Amino acid sequence: MWYAPHSGFNNQLLEFKRAVLIAGILNRTLVVPPVLDHHAVALGSCPKFRVVEPNDIRISVWDHVIELLQGGRYISIAEVIDISSLVSSGLVRVIDLRDFVSIWCGISLDLACYNDSMLQSSVSKSLKQCGSLLAGFHGNIEKCIYAINEDCRTTVWTYHVDGHEDGILDSFQPNDQLKQKKKISYVRRRRDVFRALGPGSEVESASMLAFGSLFSAPYKGSESYVDIHESRQDQRFLSLMEKIKFLPYVPEVMNAGKEFAKATINAPFLCAQLRLLDGQFKNHHKATFDGLRQKLESLMQKGPLPIHIFVMTDLPRNNWTDTYLGDLTNDAHNYKVHFLREDDHLVIQAAKKLTTAGYGQRFIPNSVSRIGKKYCSNQRLPDVLLYVEQAVCSCEDDNFVENHFYRMALNLIGINKKIDELGERKVLHLSYVLDGRLKEKRRNNLSNIRDQNDAIDLRTTWGVLTLCLDLLGLMGALSTSPASIASQEGINSRGEVV
Repeated sequence: MWYAPHSGFNNQLLEFKRAVLIAGILNRTLVVPPVLDHHAVALGSCPKFRVVEPNDIRISVWDHVIELLQGGRYISIAEVIDISSLVSSGLVRVIDLRDFVSIWCGISLDLACYNDSMLQSSVSKSLKQCGSLLAGFHGNIEKCIYAINEDCRTTVWTYHVDGHEDGILDSFQPNDQLKQKKKISYVRRRRDVFRALGPGSEVESASMLAFGSLFSAPYKGSESYVDIHESRQDQRFLSLMEKIKFLPYVPEVMNAGKEFAKATINAPFLCAQLRLLDGQFKNHHKATFDGLRQKLESLMQKGPLPIHIFVMTDLPRNNWTDTYLGDLTNDAHNYKVHFLREDDHLVIQAAKKLTTAGYGQRFIPNSVSRIGKKYCSNQRLPDVLLYVEQAVCSCEDDNFVENHFYRMALNLIGINKKIDELGERKVLHLSYVLDGRLKEKRRNNLSNIRDQNDAIDLRTTWGVLTLCLDLLGLMGALSTSPASIASQEGINSRGEVV
């Protein structure tokens, strides 16, 4: 089974987790994709019923994969996120996309990197044929490939042991105004993924199952595309759900984050993620900075100075001068601002170690001979800055800077989850949403370890800052990965990817 990831990294991570879940349910081997460039492939808007067709988004992903290979920038998501425990559990099987293409299409992707024009012409033709096949442009081929062309306009995938929701209408449908304005007649139905695509279905005999986007987000009481939650009657499924809740970064990334936090910051710190340049985010600088300013001013009255702040942002360091970030940097008495750059020694060393490790191609049968194999000799060092930044903010280890951390978690505007106390393990979780339209502070208490995903694995719109003080040294128990605090790459108030 493969699918078409898109948008930014954190969206791709959430799509990957959904893909793992569906592959596990269907007992199929998951083809693990690379990390795509930020917004190299876009989906569109599910609430507006305006999305790229599944065939088209699959071929866009394929074209970008070839571009990454030829540019020496290909890195599997399994080389960034540690899925070893997931695979060793036997709950899901995976194969790297490069290995899969070499086996299934009979193409050595090494050839895609050569500059020989005559060779390139032949290889390009073969790659195009393989991509068209995987994208579903040749239709569904019996016992070969089944391309799923149902998307969020018509389908919400569910899973229940008894299949009781299969075929019923979803609660979210296009309204009359949208139908008239866009001249659409879509009807959204809830379909059980196991009944539709599993054993006994018409899809069962197909060697390859090709999804399009697996992006989904809560919207008007439903989910835009995938609404699969815990099934109390299926222990294997519950185990898989538990495994994918917290997929950590690989050790090379986590160790770099720990080293920076302990050696460079070496104090309680506030982690601020400020997305300022793309999509709708660029229109809300003032609201973002106002929220950060209010939080820092309140902290000044409560704790020792200077306040240590770790900033991760898409605003280049050279452009901080006339912004609130510039003001913070200049106020050395009250604030100590920390940040990382792509060319920092620690980041470069993490990238080198990641490249050497080669995690992505260790998950296929008889793969011992492939360990250490590198496709394309022109491979560049991967861009790992974002991953290391999130590792700094993850507060994973109990001993991380004396067990006292402020950390960031990212909240999806529009989701109001009420969570009870954790009993004797009380952890204060204070969320501050930096959105011009939602200035109200939210105070949550974590209910229990199993449900912490509800509190932490939330998503963001324009800018979110959360202060989390670990009162009892429970960081190891409560957060095993930066993935658990990953942001949705951008969902606006209408539930659209931005």
